[in-house]
Amino acid sequence: MSTFDTAGLQLDNQLCFKLYAASRAVIRAYKPMLDGLGLTYSQYLVMLVLWEWQERAPEQPTLKALGQRLQLDSGTLTPLLKRLEQMGLVQRRRAQVDEREVHLALSEAGRALQGQVLPLKAQLLCQFDDQDLLEMEGLRRSLDRLLARLSE
Repeated sequence: MSTFDTAGLQLDNQLCFKLYAASRAVIRAYKPMLDGLGLTYSQYLVMLVLWEWQERAPEQPTLKALGQRLQLDSGTLTPLLKRLEQMGLVQRRRAQVDEREVHLALSEAGRALQGQVLPLKAQLLCQFDDQDLLEMEGLRRSLDRLLARLSE
């Protein structure tokens, strides 16, 4: 094989690796904030969606809807939700019509936690200047397009 053929196989040329490494770095940056809240990053993502649903809840705020929103399966979400329920942040209820359907809601403590996250998130973003924030917004839009294409 020529150098040209193998260049596409070099680690630094892999978009998938850059996304993976960036994701791990972001999670590491969030860790001190989340440790203070007693949450893992995955639990934080669940809470973000449930906080969103306070403003604009889907017709059925269910485990299935949460899985679709986070692009995770119920086998991954169930232990996360069980732990969040044990922590007193989330309530899970089986639907009366179809017991396979699990409805989700924030507890009072889960709603209150949102107020603790806002100042911590602002502290995290203070590390960046306006140009960095603009670049991150552009990157977010690019990743939205990438996710949409890969989901087709």
